[in-house]
Amino acid sequence: MDRRTLIKSAAVLAAPAIVTNARAQSVTTLRFHTFVPAMSNVYSRSITPWMAKIEQESGGRLKFQAFPSMQMGGAPAQLYDQARDGVVDVVWSLAGYTPGRFPRSEAFELPFFTYDAEGSSRAAWDYIANYAPDEFREVKLLACHTHGLNILHMKSKLVTKASDMRGLKVRGSTRKNTQILSAVGAIPVALPLSEVPNALSKGVIEGAIMPWDTVPAGKLDELTKFHTEFPKGMQGFNNSIQFLAMNKASYDSLPADLKKVIDQNSGADVSAMYGREAEVKDQVVRQATVARGNTVHVMGKAEAEEFRRLVTNPIVEEWVKEMNAKGFDGAKLLAAGRELVERYRPKA
Repeated sequence: MDRRTLIKSAAVLAAPAIVTNARAQSVTTLRFHTFVPAMSNVYSRSITPWMAKIEQESGGRLKFQAFPSMQMGGAPAQLYDQARDGVVDVVWSLAGYTPGRFPRSEAFELPFFTYDAEGSSRAAWDYIANYAPDEFREVKLLACHTHGLNILHMKSKLVTKASDMRGLKVRGSTRKNTQILSAVGAIPVALPLSEVPNALSKGVIEGAIMPWDTVPAGKLDELTKFHTEFPKGMQGFNNSIQFLAMNKASYDSLPADLKKVIDQNSGADVSAMYGREAEVKDQVVRQATVARGNTVHVMGKAEAEEFRRLVTNPIVEEWVKEMNAKGFDGAKLLAAGRELVERYRPKA
């Protein structure tokens, strides 16, 4: 289904469905669309409980009709537009799937910027609310969060230092992923999650950058054998901004008490919940992957610092220049993001 067909469909589906009968109050059905499959961690552990909580707290007056795996058509990069245009009511997606659309929010995708998922999710919510609210002005932003730290998963080669990556074809999901890969001499291949298993099986790629919690959905526990992490206490490879967004007209059409239910299930705490659930699953998947006999390597401190030196300065400096060119104070945005990450990072 192309975008024109989707927009035409929006004319029919422009508002959430409202069902009434003589004995019951009206029920509003919200169409939820995302690219992740139903078996993925974020869908089963975060999205599904979030929808159920809203249904319960609304007394059954809000219902969700969920469509994982892009079942309503289009591509992952179109999900934000689908929410904006009313093709669907609520979406979950990655900001990085539309490079350049959320430039200030991209700060949280810079290399070696975040330490965790839960704290960084609170930091991301605060950052966007205070420094980039207009980037999501066309929708009602319900939550924005990060996942656990990205690490490197390789099919047949153990990576212990930056130079080991030269010439390797590695999947990256966002613009910053691909820039990091290029900085260490790898060959970046941009692919959505759904195409990763096939690309690994056919040798199109030799590995991928991905957090642990997404590994089962990408079948990386089965299709790769070597996994490289950075030392504990150090910021990780990089991260991604993920968002939960609602069509404005769908929200505005709700009565005040149902708007309150949505509002109570939005914001900093909900963003943190999404991050926390990803982090919990990270450890479960890591342990299961080790139990399969795969090798998990923690990069030495000297090698990790060399890796950071190679990628951080050029990529961060380029981002600051890009922000300045767009009329923003890049250095101020960078400092604000870093201060928030430090404020909310785990203290232990």
